Amino acid sequence: MNEIVIVSGKGGTGKTSVVASLACLIENKAMADCDVDAANLSLVLSPRVREQKEFFAGGKAIIMPEECTGCGVCRDVCRFGAISEEFIVDPVSCEGCGACRYYCPAGAVKFTTPLAGHCFICDTARGDPFVYAELLPGEENSGKLVTMVRTEAKEKAVSAGLSRIIIDGPPGIGCPVIASITGTSLAVAVTEPTASGIHDLDRIVQLARHFEVPAAVIVNKSDINPDCTGSIIDYCKTNGVQVFGEVPYDREISEAQRHGKAIVEYAPGSPASHAIIGIAEHIKSLKKE
Repeated sequence: MNEIVIVSGKGGTGKTSVVASLACLIENKAMADCDVDAANLSLVLSPRVREQKEFFAGGKAIIMPEECTGCGVCRDVCRFGAISEEFIVDPVSCEGCGACRYYCPAGAVKFTTPLAGHCFICDTARGDPFVYAELLPGEENSGKLVTMVRTEAKEKAVSAGLSRIIIDGPPGIGCPVIASITGTSLAVAVTEPTASGIHDLDRIVQLARHFEVPAAVIVNKSDINPDCTGSIIDYCKTNGVQVFGEVPYDREISEAQRHGKAIVEYAPGSPASHAIIGIAEHIKSLKKE
């Protein structure tokens, strides 16, 4: 099974717009949105939720009043100011570091694992399995929830006899990105022709290489700065990274977003659609090694 993750060195490069179009163009696949901080792919795919699972993560301290002696040690060692004068822990301020429990001489500090979010197992309007997740307000992202999304998507793909999983990955190079990339067949980085875009592209390519995942590149809005686009192409040639395509700036993409559609659905004859169709052909030609 080919697991293809679409990533970017930063947010706002057009990654989800590309993935939404690939969902329309590629058959025999499951979809996963691992950008759980901003799971926007569902806004375009209009999924039907078939199952919902709870996600628990992140320890929060609780001081047991019947065991607390009021010595104040926990409050002194808490660097986040999460413990009040009455020895009540603010769950929003608590970072779950465990210092209070470690230093409490009375053993009065306990830890709970609260509900942090939900994972949704769905079908898209096209009948493809689709899995995404949402964090509850104030909860932090981690690779655990990303792994849960990937695991559910893979189980659905295997049970349906599908040969591909297309993953909308989170931006950056942190823990959620690592959980999205590890063990995949290919990481496709979407970048923009700017100085920071080249820098962020290098970070994501180096991350993929560290985990021995092949990388490819899509240059979005490629015509807004031809010199920078040329620099990206040169970087890819120098580093042995395949360029899947260049997507020109197209106002129709914004219009498609406003209508809740992928650009290849909303304006199939637009320049951006033609470019993404070519990119989809690259992906469809990939074989599992």
